[in-house]
Amino acid sequence: MKPHLLVLSGLGNSGEQHWQTYWQKLYANSSKVQQQNWDEPQLKDWLYALDESITKLDQPTVLVAHSLAVSLVLHWSKSNANSHIVGALLVAPADVDSPQHTPDCIRNFAPIPMHQLPFPSIVVASENDPYASIARKKEFAEHWGSDFVNVGCKGHINSESNLHFWEEGQEILQQLITKMDN
Repeated sequence: MKPHLLVLSGLGNSGEQHWQTYWQKLYANSSKVQQQNWDEPQLKDWLYALDESITKLDQPTVLVAHSLAVSLVLHWSKSNANSHIVGALLVAPADVDSPQHTPDCIRNFAPIPMHQLPFPSIVVASENDPYASIARKKEFAEHWGSDFVNVGCKGHINSESNLHFWEEGQEILQQLITKMDN
């Protein structure tokens, strides 16, 4: 299977040096959810934009979410479903419940839902991510029914991590696709 990739960026959007931006150039079978306000996100607005994008899908799709967008996926899946969503790559989830780890402007995404996802998923985590502890990300994966991959010390797995096409992430994505095929 070669699913469509629906890219979901977090707070501030993904800049030109972000692996998500590189992946959009690499994968012709990808598109991105556009949010009206990347810097002062409102959960209801972000949910609306995500749902609008998902309702237009007509093929098997993997959600490729980073940071704040991971909690967006969980909020969406709590009360929505779409048979075209066949998996999710959940990279560097931000702990929206923790004022110690995340800014107040995203607190309206709290509490982060802790239910099992209805599709296969992988949580990808870095040991030195300032937006959530590795233990908390393991807890997320357990609650969500996600596989868990620790990629070592790669910060927030964002532009500052200088990952470019992030080949390791592409391999993890392929693992998810293979799992979905079985």
